[in-house]
Amino acid sequence: MTILSTRRKTHLPHWQQTMPPSPVLDGQNTQVRPYRILILMSDTGGGHRASAEALKAGFQQAYAAQIQIEIIDLLMEHLPWPLNWPPRAYSFIVNEAAWLWKLLWLSGNHPEIVHRLAMGVARLGEHSITQLFRAYEPDLIISVHPLVQEFVIRALAHMRRRIPFVTVVTDLATAHPLWFHSAVDACYVASQEAYQRARQAGIRPERIHSYGLPIRPAFAVPTRTKSVLRTQLKMDHDLPAALVVSGGEGVGPIEEIAEQVAAQLLEQGRPVGQMVIICGRNVSLRQQMAARAWPIPTLIHGFVQNMPEWMGACDCIITKAGPGTIAEALISGLPIILSGFIPGQEEGNIPYVVDHGVGVYCKTPVEIGALVRHWFHQNPAKLAEMRAKALALGSPQATTQIVHSIAQLLIPVRRAN
Repeated sequence: MTILSTRRKTHLPHWQQTMPPSPVLDGQNTQVRPYRILILMSDTGGGHRASAEALKAGFQQAYAAQIQIEIIDLLMEHLPWPLNWPPRAYSFIVNEAAWLWKLLWLSGNHPEIVHRLAMGVARLGEHSITQLFRAYEPDLIISVHPLVQEFVIRALAHMRRRIPFVTVVTDLATAHPLWFHSAVDACYVASQEAYQRARQAGIRPERIHSYGLPIRPAFAVPTRTKSVLRTQLKMDHDLPAALVVSGGEGVGPIEEIAEQVAAQLLEQGRPVGQMVIICGRNVSLRQQMAARAWPIPTLIHGFVQNMPEWMGACDCIITKAGPGTIAEALISGLPIILSGFIPGQEEGNIPYVVDHGVGVYCKTPVEIGALVRHWFHQNPAKLAEMRAKALALGSPQATTQIVHSIAQLLIPVRRAN
């Protein structure tokens, strides 16, 4: 029943947790109703919704009808004006006023002031959030967005019913203080830096878990061989392939990058490589790219649901420093060329990739094109080395581990209530 319709494995420090058991939630035929879980996010960039969808798929895969899940854009759909305005301006600020976004991000250097401001703002949304929780009657609440915590904690403090609240941090190596609140029942992080931020915020160490970023469960399933995938995807079997991605919203200098890669992979009029371009939801970008005559074999797609296959069929990936794409590339063993980043939240992902030896950061399309050619034809051994390191660093079971861990919080609460 739907209540409301809404739309490494390298050596890690001691806080790396082992695989939690998969609990049997209610035995056989003893449930009165499915457990209800709310996943709270906001569409400020595509990563938060992608993480929410990955968690939902993980719960459905593991527990099927035992759990009912709703994903809610808490900020834009359930907060009054003017609290719902800032998320709507996110895309413009990030793309047209990056300096302003970095300034906002740097507020994290003063976490006490940030939290006081957040508490004040949360008072304004308390009534709306409390009404939402009473309507849904959730058994557990998950946040995958840094602006959600104060709203939830304040609303729950005024409700008599005990509802576990957990945070799944969807930033990889840089995490704003607003992600962390000492009152959460569990906090899931993907790096040592994020773990330290959680500890500094007062979260008890037994409540902090490091499994990696939640990614689509399909990435945990081994793909078919590269040869089989290339046949299926209508790619050339022999030419090395560069995968150019633009994120879910199709942003960045994708056309310029693709031009340079194509130029470098052409030798005396003969292609010495191929290219796959994923334009995301940017329809005009896809149409513009498809209208061009490319000098090398090139496939152009919009938003795709089979990214594991595309990654498995290619030899390197060119992407901005989004945490989700980086995590997926690591699992796929793809050497990474980072072409850009969002100031603040994605900057820390660059040293994460470079220092672990799984990729590089290139500032210009010309550098990117030259590096692809170098990897494909002058230094294939480097590609093989980075591929091995990427596979060792990736966390293919992260979503399953997070889901099983969260599920352990459900049973005692149901019995208590």
